[in-house]
Amino acid sequence: MKKINVAVIGMNFGKEFVKLYQAHPNVGKVAICQRNPETLRQTGRELGVEEDMQFTDFDEVCASQDIDAIHIITPILDHYKQSLASLNAGKHTACTVPMATSIEELQSLCDAQKESGKVYMMMETAVYTREYLYVKNLVESGQLGRIQFVRGSHMQDMGLEGWPEYWLGFPPFWYGTHAISPLLLINNTLAEYVVGHGSGHISDDLAKRYGSPFACETLTLKLKDTDIVAEATRALYETVRQYRESFDVYGTKMSYEWDQIADEGSALFDGGENARRIVAPDTDELLIDELKSFTKREVILNKDNVSFIQGSGHGGSHPHLVQEFIGSIIEEREPLLNAKVSANITAVGICGHESCLRDGEKITLPQF
Repeated sequence: MKKINVAVIGMNFGKEFVKLYQAHPNVGKVAICQRNPETLRQTGRELGVEEDMQFTDFDEVCASQDIDAIHIITPILDHYKQSLASLNAGKHTACTVPMATSIEELQSLCDAQKESGKVYMMMETAVYTREYLYVKNLVESGQLGRIQFVRGSHMQDMGLEGWPEYWLGFPPFWYGTHAISPLLLINNTLAEYVVGHGSGHISDDLAKRYGSPFACETLTLKLKDTDIVAEATRALYETVRQYRESFDVYGTKMSYEWDQIADEGSALFDGGENARRIVAPDTDELLIDELKSFTKREVILNKDNVSFIQGSGHGGSHPHLVQEFIGSIIEEREPLLNAKVSANITAVGICGHESCLRDGEKITLPQF
C-alpha cells in the first residue's frame, strides 16, 4: 500500500488534521511545523509526533526529502507564498482558504501547479459539510429538480476576542469562499462574471487598514454555461448577526434554506405551502472506515478555538477534505477543489470586492 508522508503547517486548528492524517491508511509519517520550539515539543508529545518530524522552519519542511505533501493552515497573508514554495519544492499541496488575495497570485499558483505536476487542493470546508452533502444528494438524485437560483452568505462578527490583528478591517470578500463555493459546486460549474455592491460603512480605523470601507458586500455572479445568476453576501465587522455560513438552493421540485438560528434546523419546501424542518445527518457513510468517526462534532480536540465556536465545528468536513486530498494523490487525479476551480472561487471574491469599490462595475473573471 502506497504511503504518503504529510506535514501540517500551523497548529491553531491544524491539530485537528494531524489526527486525521495519522488515522489514514495511506499516510505514513505525519510531521508538524510550529514556530515556537517549546510549544512545538508540547504539541508533538500531545499528538504523538516523532521528534524528527517536528519542524520550526517552513523552509526546512519544503527541503525535507521525507515529506511528500504539505497541508498549510496558517494566516491568510501567508497562503500564497507558502503554497508557491511548497509546489516549487515538488510537494503535493493543500491549503486552507482562501487560495490567495490577488489575481496575480492565483495565476502564479495555477502556473506552479501545472509546472510541478503535483496536486493542489484548497481545503474549502463549505462543500463538505453535512448540509452541503445532504443537498448535493437531493440534486444528484433528482429530488430537487432543476436548480433555478442559489444564494450564499457568510455573516460573522470578528470584533470578538481571539482573532489575530491582521483580520481588523479585512475586505469581506477576500475571505468569501465559504459563501461562494457551494453556489458553484452544487451547479458543477465556474463563475463567468461578477457584479458587487457595498453597503454601510465600518469605522475609519478599520477601513483605512485595507482601504475597504463597507460593512456588507453583496455579489451577483453569472454561473458559466447555465441560466443561473447567484447571490452571495458577506460581512465581517459592525453588523450585528449570529454567525451564519449558509447557502440556499431553489429548485423546480424542492427548495432548501439554511437555518436562520444556529441548530434550529434547515427548511425544506416541496410544493405549495408545504414546509418542514430537517437536520442534516452525519456523513460517515461517505468516508473510509478509518475516518468515519471524525465527522462527528464530539471528536474536536479544541472546542474553545474561536474558529470552531463560530464555525460550528466546520460541519464535519475535515475528514472529507483529508480523504479527497490523499485520495487524489494516491489515485493520481485532480481533486474536486483543484487549482483551477479554487482560483475561480477565490477570484469571485477578489473581483467582487473590486466591483464594490467601483460602484457595481461588471468584472469578467480571468481564465486560469
